[in-house]
Amino acid sequence: MKEFLKTLEVQRWDDHRYYHQSRINQSLHFVSALAFLGAYALLFIDPASAALLGWGVSMTTRQAGHFFFEPQGYDEVNQASNEYKEAIKVGYNLRRKVVLLAVWVAAPVALWLAPSVGGLIAPATDFRGFLHDVGIAWLALGVGGVLLRTLHLFWLKDVRSGLAWATKILTDPFHDVILYWRAPLHLLRGERIDPMHHVHRS
Repeated sequence: MKEFLKTLEVQRWDDHRYYHQSRINQSLHFVSALAFLGAYALLFIDPASAALLGWGVSMTTRQAGHFFFEPQGYDEVNQASNEYKEAIKVGYNLRRKVVLLAVWVAAPVALWLAPSVGGLIAPATDFRGFLHDVGIAWLALGVGGVLLRTLHLFWLKDVRSGLAWATKILTDPFHDVILYWRAPLHLLRGERIDPMHHVHRS
């Protein structure tokens, strides 16, 4: 258990210092985390709506922060190129995220064109039913995305790394609220990039 917790701590630390230097990205992660916590609560009541909230709000804000606001040049703080960081990223790097997001966008299109998914489900009869089916598809995509990458990490690294990453992903909303709740305040003061003094001291 001690080694597992250490692996989890390292993954969280690397994720923060390598991929969350933009205060806008941090702020969007704070918003995303709050929405994800709402989705977690909703999961026990209405799984389809939980997935719609999770993907429609949480994932869009989170990934917008990474794609549009996070610096992707040479990382002076960590003395690392963006190519190096992308190559060593434990979870979904930008290339993998593009594939995942492409499937996310394709799911409602596929359901619109083939409502019964080749006879596998009862076709929706109204827009509310369509949204429900999209939510279930997105829920399956989220669960599948975590499971596939976890199994991939079992093969690439080891079981501990894969389980630590899965734990990190599932608990990120709680962790991000604690880590980034001050980010909007820093933005209001005009600070666009976290100086990462704590990284320099580590």
